[in-house]
Amino acid sequence: MQALVLLAGRSTRFWPLREKALWSVGGKTVLEHQLARLKDAGIDNITLVGGTHNLDQVRSLFPSLQLIEQENLELGMQGALLSALPKLSDKPLLVVSSNDMIESGAYKELVKTAKTHSALLAKRVTTYFPGGYLTVKDGRIVSIVEKPGAGKEPSDLVNIVAHVHTEPKKLLDALQKTAAKNDDGYEQALDALFQTSEYRAVPYEGTWLPIKYPWHLLSVLPELLPTKASISKSAKVHETAVIEGPVVIEDGVKVMAHATIMGPCFIGKNTVIANNALVRQSSIGEHSVIGFGTEVARSILGNNVWTHSSYVGDSILDDNVSLGAGTVTANLRLDEEVIESVVKEERISTHQVKFGTIIGRDSRIGVHVTLAPGIKIGEGTFIESATYVTQDITDRSFVKMKNGVLTVRENTAQAPNAAERKKPV
Repeated sequence: MQALVLLAGRSTRFWPLREKALWSVGGKTVLEHQLARLKDAGIDNITLVGGTHNLDQVRSLFPSLQLIEQENLELGMQGALLSALPKLSDKPLLVVSSNDMIESGAYKELVKTAKTHSALLAKRVTTYFPGGYLTVKDGRIVSIVEKPGAGKEPSDLVNIVAHVHTEPKKLLDALQKTAAKNDDGYEQALDALFQTSEYRAVPYEGTWLPIKYPWHLLSVLPELLPTKASISKSAKVHETAVIEGPVVIEDGVKVMAHATIMGPCFIGKNTVIANNALVRQSSIGEHSVIGFGTEVARSILGNNVWTHSSYVGDSILDDNVSLGAGTVTANLRLDEEVIESVVKEERISTHQVKFGTIIGRDSRIGVHVTLAPGIKIGEGTFIESATYVTQDITDRSFVKMKNGVLTVRENTAQAPNAAERKKPV
């Protein structure tokens, strides 16, 4: 069995973050976690498909894996497969989306089914999900119905992009014959194959965590945090610090007096957890400083993130972000209703009751800033002290509040390079 992992998507709905699959959680990228699950299922022959926007980063992270560039990014999965299939063998092929986190047991079931039939993994649902539903007759898939609407579902099986094609040449032929006008060419090719080849549904009732929007990383977080404790011998943990549960502390970490870390947690290399700080159920990157009196809860922080007597709850901070003293990420509406977010001018539900802030890389947040639940701050943005931010802020903006009015203009300043920062004392 050979596997083809698709990661050429441009993650436009993932703003202000970049590259869903290459985000680090628990010390590994999401893609590394996925590859580990494939290998646990006995699949070692793995090829990656990337785009011009991420090829260099993927190549540096996975130099031993075959990497193919998708030539036409506008064609979605069809474009990825048209670029990749001519370079692969005719052995059974498992096509996997890097946007879906599933358990290794699902891959094992697909491998078993591939001995006799092509197959699609299908999540068995009990409530309506806005996805593609499989129509199955006598055990054979006959069609995929996209978003049929509640009460009109042809089955209780929702398509997950983990597909086995026992005859890749037939798939390539179907793709070449499909003249798609948008990015649904792969789905059209599947419909054609269903008429001539036997595809089976492999029901799946395990964990399925799709990653489409940036807050989906918060749903993935508990799955990717450590399950066992490990403290590096080079880490310095003060005798009054409290560390409970599965906590991984890497080389060079300093945990200062009266700090508390409640697992599961991951603390990256050379990070400082200062006096009286509280970190719980979170992933903290390398060379970061969780300052005095700061609380970080159920959040993901990148590398070189600095906080100062802050509250960071259910939030994601990209690399080289600094929060001034007293900055708060509000993560719960007063009415405790589900939090909404704006994506491409459309307000959508996040399906999260607790959701704080997403902050893009190289941003600076001043002292005593309050960030309302569910907002997103673009890359390279500066927010002046004593500002209450209630809306998304575009990349490279300068934000201030005067007489209760929020003003946003272009930011002409630039955050210092993380490597040029002075190390904390």
